[in-house]
Amino acid sequence: MDLDALVEKASAILDAAATPFVAGHRADSAVSKRGDDFATKVDLAIERQVVDALVSATGIPVHGEEFGGADLDLPWVWVLDPVDGTFNYAAGSPMAAILLGLLHDGKPVAGLTWLPFMNERYAAVLGGPVVKNGVPQPPLAEADLNHAIIGVGTFNADSRGRFSGRYRVAVLEELSRVSSRMRMHGATGIDLAYVADGVLGGSISFGDHVWDHAAGVALVRAAGGIVTTLDGDEWTPESRSALAAAPGVHDQLLEMLRGVGHPDEY
Repeated sequence: MDLDALVEKASAILDAAATPFVAGHRADSAVSKRGDDFATKVDLAIERQVVDALVSATGIPVHGEEFGGADLDLPWVWVLDPVDGTFNYAAGSPMAAILLGLLHDGKPVAGLTWLPFMNERYAAVLGGPVVKNGVPQPPLAEADLNHAIIGVGTFNADSRGRFSGRYRVAVLEELSRVSSRMRMHGATGIDLAYVADGVLGGSISFGDHVWDHAAGVALVRAAGGIVTTLDGDEWTPESRSALAAAPGVHDQLLEMLRGVGHPDEY
């Protein structure tokens, strides 16, 4: 497969999707999902539009957040999140994006993250570089956690499951001591794109949805960054967390997380 050609086709498709994305800002909820999650009418419409266009243009099937679709075990599959940061989007915040990753045998080999309200478009293929608004970006330099801004994923003190609220509180408490600043953008894909761009030094995600991560994992790795789970294992589409960071910062974040202890202890 010619990854550059695929990204070029996908970029044109996301450019077309950006128009209804912007027009639907503050869209009402249309579908109730698990817990307090929801999808807007725009999520649904953009997913249909992008899926149809991708299959027609590339012949590669698509796995989308809202409608599912192709099996992730296929040799080639696109992974789409039509609106990353749905709560932000529905509330009128500009921190929302369209995420599109390409998996080959389960590994992210290309990623596109479009932030229409910020006029920022990130794309990359395996090996880099990351291209922002058509301009190749330099690889990430080694950095230090003390001078890095770290993006943190969804937080609720009453969270259940693998990463309990108490564990997340402990992570935030320790992170506040060792990092320059913390940011909670409410959009995992944006955090990952900003790690790839050097805006953030790292990102901690307590989530396990492949559509939130596939595009950004490809971007960070293409930029020379490192992506693992919070345990330090290689990130895969089945992973239940993600830790992405610039060289140097990643090791320091892993050391911090190990100091906090195992999530099961909370």
